[in-house]
Amino acid sequence: MGVTKRTPLIAGNWKMNLDHLQAVALVQKLHWALKDAKHEDGSVEVAVFPPFTDLRSVQTLLDADKIAFTLGAQDLSTHDEGAYTGEISGAFLKKLAVSQVIIGHSERREYHAETDEVVAAKVQAALRHELVPVICVGETSEDLEKHGASAVPVAQLEKAIAGVPADAEIVVAYEPVWAIGSGQAATPQQAQEVCAKLREVLADRLGADTAARTRVLYGGSVKAANIASFMREPDVDGALVGGASIKVDEFASIIRFEKHVGV
Repeated sequence: MGVTKRTPLIAGNWKMNLDHLQAVALVQKLHWALKDAKHEDGSVEVAVFPPFTDLRSVQTLLDADKIAFTLGAQDLSTHDEGAYTGEISGAFLKKLAVSQVIIGHSERREYHAETDEVVAAKVQAALRHELVPVICVGETSEDLEKHGASAVPVAQLEKAIAGVPADAEIVVAYEPVWAIGSGQAATPQQAQEVCAKLREVLADRLGADTAARTRVLYGGSVKAANIASFMREPDVDGALVGGASIKVDEFASIIRFEKHVGV
């Protein structure tokens, strides 16, 4: 049985940074910085996740200049339409050529009290509109000490994919909360251990074929200096990058991880 080839995904979560003019400038600069990179030949997928107010401007630029970046959104509503002030429907995102959406980020779980049930409902909402959910899971430092590295992420993923069809396309992002924005990333070995456990969950719940083709990312203080060490691990298929994704030179260097991997 052959090994399934998974296209690495380097995704930039801009969080609440950059207005639509700054967003356009950043994408233009990043595209220019990557002129010699391989992302346009499909060997590495590059995705950007701007704030909602930037999506139309970024989409227009990507289309007009034929820039081969995937456009993603940072969240979506569990509802498709109706009296839900301030929420954004997956249907609206699909009309803007958004193809991926981050779901269950630790900041949403912490600051907006999103439960595992809400996360699962958002996964279903994304799939209804043919959006690829980027399902974030991860443990706090307290969870790590009490339960170990993989227990909480595994439980979160099990709940998030309940009811997901076996043929659905999803992405899983392991983001240890204790590493996000701290400057202290997990070790590659820690990331591999948890990502392998998450792939086992995918195999148990969705089947071996789905587990083999689903990309599992690492996120948490990812930077150019450490990306290669993560990408050497067999179950790490890319990175969900936060602060470094709005620094053009740094993010471009992360995308070019193949130059540093040595394999």
